[in-house]
Amino acid sequence: MDIIKGTAAIVTGGASGLGRATAEALAHAGAKVAIFDMNAEAGEALAAEIGGLFCGVNVMDDAAVRAGFDRARSAHGQERIFVNCAGGARGGKTAGRKRDTGEIAVHAIDDFDFTVQLNLVGTFRCISLSAAGMMTLDPLSDGERGVITATASVAAQDGQIGQVAYAAAKAGIVGMTLAVARDLSSEGIRMNTIMPGIMSTPPMLAVPEKVLDSLAASVPFPKRLGRPDEFSRLVLELVQNGYMNGQAIRLDGAIRMPPR
Repeated sequence: MDIIKGTAAIVTGGASGLGRATAEALAHAGAKVAIFDMNAEAGEALAAEIGGLFCGVNVMDDAAVRAGFDRARSAHGQERIFVNCAGGARGGKTAGRKRDTGEIAVHAIDDFDFTVQLNLVGTFRCISLSAAGMMTLDPLSDGERGVITATASVAAQDGQIGQVAYAAAKAGIVGMTLAVARDLSSEGIRMNTIMPGIMSTPPMLAVPEKVLDSLAASVPFPKRLGRPDEFSRLVLELVQNGYMNGQAIRLDGAIRMPPR
């Protein structure tokens, strides 16, 4: 059964990077795609390109998320496919010394809270609302009502120096994957998570070429950065493979991140 063609799908963070590649891949496979993002210019342009819908959504804002779901469902119907790619981080050490004075400082709690709210709470907010909507659907012939895919990071397992907030948030996504899958199992809704490694997204490609070359060389094989289309192809596989459930999968060329 082709669960994608003609099906409503929502991608958060869908205006750029991994989310953009995912939105494009789903649309190419025949899905009706709604893009949730804060970048209206990029989101509107992509929606026009793929025949989708842009919804200005901040995943940290409950009212905005609910309004986005309402708008997407009014246009395309209840989604059976939900992919969360929205995320970001504010870095900092647990505690450290200021370079100029040697003064001891602790991680800014506001920065820690922002990172957790964006990545972990924002992801769960969208997952729970999408799942509730999927529960209203009639099951397909195999009993499935929908499939949810979240995006974590290899930082969930290999957190580097200065990544404590990001690592904690992404580890939380990995940690809730099986619990969400079990919560929703009686409703025929699957949940999986992808943990990408070093991917060639716009923020990464903005760093100096010398740094990019060093990062590529650190990947066991293939010795390059991951491509967004490799991420999106895995999303499609997780959507289409009905026996994939409750899994957190690394997509990283076998890299294990060093301390720094």
